[in-house]
Amino acid sequence: MSVRVRVSGDAEDAVSRVLPTLIADKVASGIASFDATLWGPDAEEESAKRLGWTESVTVSAPLVPEIVALRDELRAKGIDHVVLGGMGGSSLAPEVITRTADVDLTVLDSTDPGQVSAALADRLASTVLVVSSKSGSTVETDSQRRVYEQAFRDAGIDPRERIIVVTDPGSPFEELARDLGYRFFTADPNVGGRFSALTAFGLVPSGLAGVDIQQLLDEAEVVQDLLASDSEENPGLILGAAIAGTSPLRDKLALVASGTHILGFPDWAEQLIAESTGKNGTGLLPVVLDVDAPELTLDLPDLQVVRLVEDADAAGSGHEGDILVSGTLGAQMLTWEYAIAVAGRLLGINPFDQPDVESAKVAARGLLDARPEPTEPAFTADDIEVRGTDSVVANATTLTGAVDALLAALPENGYVSVQAYADRVALPQLAELRDLLAQRAKRPVTFGWGPRFLHSTGQYHKGGPAVGVFLQLTTEPSGDLEVPDRPFTFGQLIAAQATGDASVLADHGRPVLRLHLTDPEGGAVTLVSALR
Repeated sequence: MSVRVRVSGDAEDAVSRVLPTLIADKVASGIASFDATLWGPDAEEESAKRLGWTESVTVSAPLVPEIVALRDELRAKGIDHVVLGGMGGSSLAPEVITRTADVDLTVLDSTDPGQVSAALADRLASTVLVVSSKSGSTVETDSQRRVYEQAFRDAGIDPRERIIVVTDPGSPFEELARDLGYRFFTADPNVGGRFSALTAFGLVPSGLAGVDIQQLLDEAEVVQDLLASDSEENPGLILGAAIAGTSPLRDKLALVASGTHILGFPDWAEQLIAESTGKNGTGLLPVVLDVDAPELTLDLPDLQVVRLVEDADAAGSGHEGDILVSGTLGAQMLTWEYAIAVAGRLLGINPFDQPDVESAKVAARGLLDARPEPTEPAFTADDIEVRGTDSVVANATTLTGAVDALLAALPENGYVSVQAYADRVALPQLAELRDLLAQRAKRPVTFGWGPRFLHSTGQYHKGGPAVGVFLQLTTEPSGDLEVPDRPFTFGQLIAAQATGDASVLADHGRPVLRLHLTDPEGGAVTLVSALR
């Protein structure tokens, strides 16, 4: 079997209790046969047009020779550096696919002007840009396309030779690609972004970068029939029951890569789980952890540990109560997609919509249009301006005091979310804050780079249980970058996205602490020192 799921403890009890019902209700075969009624009447309209991912292996097969031929054509011209402009599933799937294959792909899923400028300065003469968007209206990818078009023209390069579009058939983006003369690939429109790993959205950038994408599809094909079967051996049913069937529900999922050959899988699974399940006041919160993360020693009653291992049957792969998952990348991707569809049924939600994602986009657009002056900070500590909701900053006078006030608002079953609207290439040290906060809070802590998390965990933070407290980090850019033919810069865009997201969280009653690092590197040092 190419995927193995091993359960123990509460997860094993959940599988024993829930799996027979899933089999009797023919949930697996129902998913594979596009049964839109599985998630209730309110979900039928959406689910009826979102189950195409179950056929991705078959539908995507004809794309492989086209992608390989284009890769060979580009390389013959010396064009061997692939940049991907995409958000959410459009970037996270190719990232894990190429990292696992040890293939170079520059993933540009940011609007930070420093990160965008660094990408533009890297091997432009040998670069091809893949722009992935179902509609083409996503502000991040539209801005990335525009700035690369300008850079190519300025370098005397015809953008038509260097820009490739991946989109849905009949979308405005396909029409634009035709008008501009760009090559384009279309994906199955009956697949949502976070389920699109094995469609053109995952395959085009990965294949152009040099991944053996036929092997990826072959890996998924091996497990395809088993996932569609109403069987006790179905790993999708077992995993779905284990993560969503515990009673009481362990609704925080610790995703730990414990020696697996697959690199970055928890980041891809994070967006699949959070955006699919975090709504209607419920959901599963994925928490990406290292093997030595503080949460793993706290024995938290609502934290279910899922370890991605090389061999789930090997002795010593995990601890009692952990869920162990092993298998090839293509097979695991399809298995997790089935498991999350199953989890949606068990949780009583529609796993295919994202009703709260749009709220932050609307707020950001409003701020870009109005362009208000930043609010005055409550106080400034060295290189850091401190703002936030009144409950957090009203009585705080020090950086440590503000963090303590945020953590004091943390409920017993709560979590901390760190959201860094910053250059993740230049400031990786900000990720150190996650472990430091977990040690202090004794609760699960998630870490997301903005704005990319808006297209994944952002849904859970607003639509899931109201038990989160939020630490938002923003940085002062050392230089800004114009978005061609748009009335805003990248610096203004990322600032609006951060402010808009914070305002929506506050409107939902979530405690928010906003720290603006006027000197990014110095502020990072100050913040890490304060938390230590």
